[in-house]
Parts: sequence; C-alpha cells; structure tokens
Amino acid sequence: MSITNTPRPYAWGSRTAIPGFLGAPASGEPQAELWLGAHPANPSKINAAQPDFPDLAAWISAEPQRALGTGGQGQSLPFLLKILAAETPLSLQAHPTAAQAALGFAAEERAGIPLGAPHRNYKDSFAKPEIIVALKDGFQALSGFRPLDEVQGVLSTLRMAAAELGVESLRPLELFETLLSTRNPMETALGLVLGGQYQQAIEELTGLVVRLAGSMVARSGRFASSFATLRDVAGAYPGDPGIVLTLLLNKVTLARGEALFLDAGNIHAYLSGLGIELMGPSDNVMRGGLTSKHVDLDELLRVLDFAPMAPPFLAAEPTGVNITSYRPAGTGFALHRLQDDSQLPLAGPAVAIAESGELMVSGALGSSSPRRGEAIYLTPDEQYVRTEGRGELWVATTSAR
Repeated sequence: MSITNTPRPYAWGSRTAIPGFLGAPASGEPQAELWLGAHPANPSKINAAQPDFPDLAAWISAEPQRALGTGGQGQSLPFLLKILAAETPLSLQAHPTAAQAALGFAAEERAGIPLGAPHRNYKDSFAKPEIIVALKDGFQALSGFRPLDEVQGVLSTLRMAAAELGVESLRPLELFETLLSTRNPMETALGLVLGGQYQQAIEELTGLVVRLAGSMVARSGRFASSFATLRDVAGAYPGDPGIVLTLLLNKVTLARGEALFLDAGNIHAYLSGLGIELMGPSDNVMRGGLTSKHVDLDELLRVLDFAPMAPPFLAAEPTGVNITSYRPAGTGFALHRLQDDSQLPLAGPAVAIAESGELMVSGALGSSSPRRGEAIYLTPDEQYVRTEGRGELWVATTSAR
C-alpha cells in the first residue's frame, strides 16, 4: 500500500533537504519533518484514486488484525518513522518513560486540558524512545550531560577567554561555577537557569558566555566545537537561557549511516542535518530551552536523567545479505537499510521508504516499484520484504529484541 504525507513546516526546517531526499520540487517554505505512520496528530494518507479511509490511522482502527497482525498490537501502529531536516537547532528536550507518559496523560485528561493547548505536556500515553540515523555526513546533535570534569574544562576555557578579552567582572560566571559545585550540579544548574528566579543574573551570564565564546581561545582547543555550537544557538535564539545549558551537554557529529539511540530521560537537541528517525508512537516532548514554546520545568526535572553519559551511539549491525540494521533493545522496533538484492523477514507491520535507485519491492502478496521518496505500508501477512535491482530502501518494523 502506497502512503504519503505533507512535510511539517516547522521554522527550524530546511527548505531543500527533504525535497532533495524525496526527489520533489522545493516549496520555498521550511520542511522539517515528514511523518510516516498512524499517529493521530499527523497520520499518513493512503495513495489511492478513491481511498476507503481518510488516512492510515483510520484504516488501522477499522481493520487492526489485517493491518497489524494477530492481536492487533493494541490497535495502533507501535512506531513512527520520520525524515527530519534541521536547518537551525531544535529545542533542548527530553521524553518520558512509558509509566511517566501514562500517568501524565491521564492527569492532563482529568484536568480537562485540551490536546491542542500550548501548555499541554502529554499528547498521548506512550513513551518516545528514538533512533536518529544520519542520511548525510555532518549531522550534528547535543545528547546527554557530559562528565563534570569536561564541564570544569569548559569553565576554565571561559576564564582564559575572559583574560584574553580583558573582562574584569566574572560574577555571572562565578554564579554558574557555584551552581556546578553543588551535590547535584546538573540538576541545580538547569533548575536555576530555567527557573526564572534569578532572571537578571542569568541574562548577564548568557551575555557574558556568548561574548567569551567569540574569543580566540574559545575558537581553538579541545572545546572549540562546543563554543561554535553555543555561538550558532545564540544566533538562532538570542537571549534564551538554554544557550548556557548547551555547554553542559555532549556534542555529537554523525557521518552518514551513524546513529544515536535517545532513550527516555536523555536531554538532547538536533542542531543541523538530514536524518531518518524511528521512535515510539508518541509526540510527548518536555522542552528545556531554545524554544518559544511551553517549558514546564517541574515536569522536565521529573523526566530527566542527570547522570553523565557518553554519547549513545547505536551500532549498525549487518543482519543479512545487503542489510544493515539498527535495533535498540527494549523498544519493540527496528530500522533496516536494504540495498540492491536482499530479503528481510517481517514479524509485524512495516513502513518502508525508497531513498535511491530503482528497486522491485515484493512480499508474499504482491510487488511494486517505488520511486525515490515513495513510502509503502506492509502488512504482516506479506511475511518478508524482498528488494531486487540497484538502490536503497529503509524499512521500519517491529522487533522482539
């Protein structure tokens, strides 16, 4: 079944990257995300001359056993596939666990908060673990709190930058250093930076850090990439308190085919680049700066994991002839890249999108030749996805791992 959707026009999106991936003309407007799935906020449309259902979500709801397999998988597609193109940084954010999402959604439903309300935190009752795989070299992101000794190195660089620029008063920086010397440094720093109680002091700190990040000492050495990110973020979100928080996070640059797995509680932000995402069927986002949208600090602090962590790279595994797989444990989904002649067994429903070349794509019940950028929904009774020819096909499906 051929499916399609309209890219979401968020302001941070690229005007060219998604059209380039799809082989479609650019609209002139930002195109940030192409959703391929059945999430009620933006379900995919069924490509047919006279479709019996308005979208994929409606069809799955009407025929869950056919669409999802035995048991109907809870009558909803258990994953969401996206093409993401960031021209400017996204908000700092984190996602809840399944338990947190269920409790938060139920509480906001009881409170009568409309689903579309700008201050609503939980749009659904699901977790949102996610994979991001770079489709081009140079995909940049922030992910997870860096070790405290690295943060201390950043602060030392800022002091050297102050000496270089002849800055005499370092009171705002000294405040930040004090916050980071507490028993729970990351939580304390984030809470006070975003809390609003010391707004003037945080504004002074932000202004000072941005100034120091432009120094020669900040533009060279071990943390040059972090300071470059800070300058970029400050240009996109001038005066935002989240600018300072970027110095607490790991900076990651992915080459094509490299991936991150962002589990619940991981604070992160995509900075720039084109990638393919696979995630739980959720739109639950707790924001922490670099945004004009609602920031619920209490809820953010509740879901965040403040433990320092290394960047959560997800290994690409060869799982068959011409097949590379990304399979994060405990999520129930996996992403596969099929090239040329290959065959992937299916244990459940799948969504596929052609990236390049000319392929014949078949299952047990039929075949098609998707054009570049065309997406397909495959039911479990197809049993497998076979590709023949020369090209690349991305397939998202369920996984027992």
